[in-house]
Amino acid sequence: MAPLPGSGLAKGLAVTLRTMTKKSVTAQYPDAQPDLPPRSRGVIGLFEENCTVCMLCARECPDWCIYIDSHKETVPAATPGGRERSRNVLDRFAIDFSLCMYCGICIEVCPFDALFWSPEFEYAETDIRDLTHERDKLREWMWTVPAPPALDPGAEEPKELATARKTAEKLAAQQAPPVTEPHADEQARAAEQPTRPQGDSPQQTDQPKNPGPPEPGQSGSGQPRPDQEGQA
Repeated sequence: MAPLPGSGLAKGLAVTLRTMTKKSVTAQYPDAQPDLPPRSRGVIGLFEENCTVCMLCARECPDWCIYIDSHKETVPAATPGGRERSRNVLDRFAIDFSLCMYCGICIEVCPFDALFWSPEFEYAETDIRDLTHERDKLREWMWTVPAPPALDPGAEEPKELATARKTAEKLAAQQAPPVTEPHADEQARAAEQPTRPQGDSPQQTDQPKNPGPPEPGQSGSGQPRPDQEGQA
C-alpha cells in the first residue's frame, strides 16, 4: 500500500510538537562547569624530570608543534679509573597549541612517561603567540593531571614494582644481622652430656641395681630383724 501524501510531514511535525513540550536543560557555562570524563584531552602537561631529550615526541608529531632544545654535559666517572659519560640536558620544551590537533601521539610514543593529558581546557588567549606554552607552563599543568585509574584486582603486578620490591628485599636481607637460635650454647652442651634412662634419679644411679641376697640376721633393707633385737 502506497503511503498517504503528506504522512512524512505529519510525522516530522509530531516529533517537533513532542520536543516543544519538554523542558530544556542548559548548563550555564562558565557559571556551571561541565562534568568532563576523567581522561579528557584538554591540555598536555610535562613532567620534566622524566624527559631524556630522546626527541621521539617531536619526530612523531604530525603537526610539528613541539620544539625541543638541549645540550650535552659530561658526567665524571663514578669510580676511580672509570669512563666519563655524557648526558642530554633539556634547555627548552614548548608546545604550540595553536597548531596542535590533540591526537595524543606524543604522549603514546614517550617511552619515559614525561607527557600526560590534563582535563583543563580553559587556556584561551587573545594573542595567538601566547598559545605556545614553554616548559614552565607545561609543568604547571601537571598539577591538574588526574591520578591513574586503579589496577584490575586480577591484573599482574607491574614489572617496575616487582623489580623494586625484590631489590628492596635483597638489600634488607643483606643489611639485617645474622639470626642465631636462642640458647644455642646450652643446647650444644646438653647434646654432649650422656643421657640417663627415664625414671632413674641420681640417687638410684649411684647404687647397684642387683645388691644380692641380704646377710644373715639382716632384712633386705640392711636393718636387724625384730626377733634378733633382744639377742643383740
